[in-house]
Amino acid sequence: MKALTGRLLRNPSSLIGLIILLLVLAVAIFGPLVFPQSPWRMVQRPFLPPLAMPGFPLGTDALGRDIAIGLIHGARVSLLVGLISTLAALAIGVPLGAVAGYAGGRIDDALMRFTEFFQTIPSFALAIVLVAILQPSIVSTVTAIAIVSWPPVARLVRAEVLSLRSREYVQAAVVTGHTNGWIIWREILPNTLSPIIVLASLMVATAILLESSLSFLGLGDPNLMSWGYMIGAGRTVIRQAWWLTVFPGLAILLTVLALNLVGEGLNDALNPRLARQGR
Repeated sequence: MKALTGRLLRNPSSLIGLIILLLVLAVAIFGPLVFPQSPWRMVQRPFLPPLAMPGFPLGTDALGRDIAIGLIHGARVSLLVGLISTLAALAIGVPLGAVAGYAGGRIDDALMRFTEFFQTIPSFALAIVLVAILQPSIVSTVTAIAIVSWPPVARLVRAEVLSLRSREYVQAAVVTGHTNGWIIWREILPNTLSPIIVLASLMVATAILLESSLSFLGLGDPNLMSWGYMIGAGRTVIRQAWWLTVFPGLAILLTVLALNLVGEGLNDALNPRLARQGR
């Protein structure tokens, strides 16, 4: 763990991403506690420009709501959706990929055809349909993102398991009489964690973009403030009040950029060949 942390901190891009991500996490966790007022509350006149009045550094929107408070509360929603949907996608994709890769044969073919069925449908279009069917809410958003996100996980895990199932330690476990489930759980999956962790970090970024896109289209939870909703609400007055869309857009950009930088840093740190080359 210390070696991994050291390699991450020595990588300038991953260090920058980690700092930005920690700041966003701090805002998401502690921001609503420091500023508990509702982001839906009208506190000033509409279209107040940034820095025009003390106490409103980012201005107000078309209904006089504080943009800064909206960003703070939206950070929690975006990160929560990203993390939970990624965990749900891993919970679906990892077991399916592991079983397909270890069993092989007809089971592998059946599970991969099932996976390919989901990959033939555009992810965003499928997410829109699922949220519309389930009714817009944070639960339906997480469910839709998890359903469209698990196929790449399954294919990655299957490929890793296929390369590991013929290793000596796996064959030794088979000879000693351990069950297939025990072998997959104790011998194979721990050795697939590195690529899964890297993929998961990138999946969180993709989930945040998907949630923002759904909220932009009005398919987000109507009771929760999110960055995508703020951009969608301000898009019709972008020439009159640019700050309504610029500030939440920057928040999404920085968060997704930070997650991608951390993901690339993890890939470099967890890749044995790159680590030996001193990257």
